[in-house]
Amino acid sequence: MSFSGRRFSTSKGPSSAELNSKIHRQFRGAHEGHRPHAGLDPSRASTGVVWCTERANEYGFQDEPGSWANLGQGAPEADDDIEGSFKRPTQIDLSVSSREYGPTAGIKPLRVAIANLYNAHHRKGKDSQYTWENVAVVPGGRAGLIRIAAVLNNAYLGFFIPDYTAYNEMLSLFRNFAAIPSPLSEEDGYHIHPDKITEEIARGTSIILTSNPRNPTGQVVANPELAQIQDICRDRATLIMDEFYGGYNYTSNCDGTTVSAADNIQDVDEDDVLIIDGLTKRFRLPGWRVAWILGPKEFIKAIGSCGSYLDGGTNVPFQEAAIPMLEPNKVFNEMKALQTHFKMKRDYVLGRLEDIGFKIKNVPDSTFYIWLDLSGLPTEINDGLNFFQKCLEEKVIVVPGIFFDLNPAKRRDLFDSPCHHFVRLSYGPKMEHLKRGLDGIERIVRK
Repeated sequence: MSFSGRRFSTSKGPSSAELNSKIHRQFRGAHEGHRPHAGLDPSRASTGVVWCTERANEYGFQDEPGSWANLGQGAPEADDDIEGSFKRPTQIDLSVSSREYGPTAGIKPLRVAIANLYNAHHRKGKDSQYTWENVAVVPGGRAGLIRIAAVLNNAYLGFFIPDYTAYNEMLSLFRNFAAIPSPLSEEDGYHIHPDKITEEIARGTSIILTSNPRNPTGQVVANPELAQIQDICRDRATLIMDEFYGGYNYTSNCDGTTVSAADNIQDVDEDDVLIIDGLTKRFRLPGWRVAWILGPKEFIKAIGSCGSYLDGGTNVPFQEAAIPMLEPNKVFNEMKALQTHFKMKRDYVLGRLEDIGFKIKNVPDSTFYIWLDLSGLPTEINDGLNFFQKCLEEKVIVVPGIFFDLNPAKRRDLFDSPCHHFVRLSYGPKMEHLKRGLDGIERIVRK
């Protein structure tokens, strides 16, 4: 595939390392907005983690996953080895009623349990309390985001860069809103300030979507700033809060506190705040595909109904099995164990990276991700795609930062991306995999 004579970017041309890189050519071939002929339909497309896994499979990952260190997958370790964590079910009872179709908004007992959990952890002493009618159960986070997108009105939707890769597909799938990117500053630690929200609303944005804690940067917007943001949005904009990493909070001395916009809502049926979370991350059950959305009853009614034509609803036996896990005291103790364990892993990974020679500008205070700056490395490996390629040769998987430069309108070229010289590194896997992966990264840098 020849790139000669083509202008790749309005700011600069590709470097020799990029021109001679097989992985760059593969990326351009798969992603419409990063091809020389940007108007052509792509032959295939996938989210960042899936694309990375496909490339790893070409190097044997699928055949021998146990010999690899997958630091790219956005999932926590799922074994029962974390001290203080409750044991996950190894078998579940199947009720006769679970053989039937379940309600597309989820079974009522689980919706009650979710509302009770949020009231206990985030609504104590408040007049306005969540009920089961404020909860929709959905088959995973992406399905929940798709349902939310399906019920949005014609509007400008603001989102921030960098953020979760799957937003890219969701934002490009629907035509009932116009997606407007808002880049965050690396120098400012990719922080979302209240002033930033004011600017978004001033330019006509009436829907704001963000992860918090934030994927991939590992930063969190906590109170009082989170409360300020919600005050600014109240009666002016719908706020969609992806809170899947809310339990991975290291800002409060691992005391079990979960970060959530639910703390600051005045009226659960009037505040236009949609919160999405589930068993996937903080309960370490990504395979169960049980998630939920909290919000005003009118929103939840629409979100529940559209499940009938989008996804058909969530697996009923797993919904039933989830109910006892959501007892508030049990969850609180689980979060303390989770935070202690993952902070320990974070500190280990940061220490190893600094020993290898990386400069960590912004220490993550949440999630299980490190947004790793490669700009100090030699030219041959100082961009996300070439570094990813070298990692594959060492049986290590990371995710190139370009995938978190959400580009649903396909207007920006690869070489203009502020995420080009980053990778996302996950410390979700077990410690033995982290050590193996960091050993591989050290070999790459030492070469």
